Amino acid sequence: MRLAVLLLIVVGCQAPKGPATKDDVRRTAEAEQLTRKAADLIDSDAEAAEALLQEALAADLFFGPAHNNLGVLHLRRGNLYEAASEFEWARKLMPGHPDPRLNLAITLEKAGRADDALSTYTAALEVYPDYLPAVQGLASLSIRAGKEDARLPGWLQAIALRSEDPKWREWSLRHLAKRNW
Repeated sequence: MRLAVLLLIVVGCQAPKGPATKDDVRRTAEAEQLTRKAADLIDSDAEAAEALLQEALAADLFFGPAHNNLGVLHLRRGNLYEAASEFEWARKLMPGHPDPRLNLAITLEKAGRADDALSTYTAALEVYPDYLPAVQGLASLSIRAGKEDARLPGWLQAIALRSEDPKWREWSLRHLAKRNW
């Protein structure tokens, strides 16, 4: 049984302040406002959300949440290369946030790059230990790819104990029972 992994939309995170030239004008507050508007539309009107995110990036090219959310739109459309590119931007601009890494891992998984996806899920856990969506991705992909890890019992137990989704809890308990851990 393949369980869907959550795509995360980031709203309102501040991008790190980096060096800017005298010609650069970063309108971060405007980018944040446009990104929030886009997040409200992302499920109902993807085209309008994309236009707002492009506008946000025109206001501040270095606003990580806009890159992450644009990546989510590309991923939903199956544009894996574009999604990965946006998640890479977001990952670099949001070094302490796990969502761009998680979303990049999902993208790599969809592209059939299991080993890269596993290491990227792990990277999400490095910036946010015990981040349940990353734990779920790691456990699920490890089992499906036949690359079981010594940490798998702990991941399955964490899912069983912490997930609010009954399907994830049942899935993890079933796999724990199969392995008699």
